[in-house]
Amino acid sequence: MTEETTGTVPVQKTDEQWREELSPEEYQVLRKAGTERPYTGEYWDTKTAGVYQCRACGSELFTSGEKFDSHCGWPSFFAPLAEGRVRYLHDRSMGMDRIEVRCANCDSHMGHLFEGEGFDTPTDQRFCINSISVKLVPADAAGNNTADE
Repeated sequence: MTEETTGTVPVQKTDEQWREELSPEEYQVLRKAGTERPYTGEYWDTKTAGVYQCRACGSELFTSGEKFDSHCGWPSFFAPLAEGRVRYLHDRSMGMDRIEVRCANCDSHMGHLFEGEGFDTPTDQRFCINSISVKLVPADAAGNNTADE
């Protein structure tokens, strides 16, 4: 799923609304495509079973069942929860050609997708996601146990 996806997203808010709803740190990453420093985020090494929601809109994006330890300092997943949960954009910033991952529901920046790195996962993809972009809802709190790690 590396093709660039376009179109409008269901949740659309003004910049002022996003600033009111998000902390300055969340706003910088989610709305301005910033990044947190490696090994500093809340979820980079968590093993808790559950669902990772977009911190901006609550859309369910990833599960702990697809999370793996890539030793990169950010939460890594080998696939999103389901097709259409995230969208992809070409990112040519910082002198690199990367694939940006955004929430398909509100267009918030999640992180980047890397392929062909040789990880022993079903997809050989690494969705490198900022912890501050997501919120983990533990399986027992969500009332389900479908995500296991």
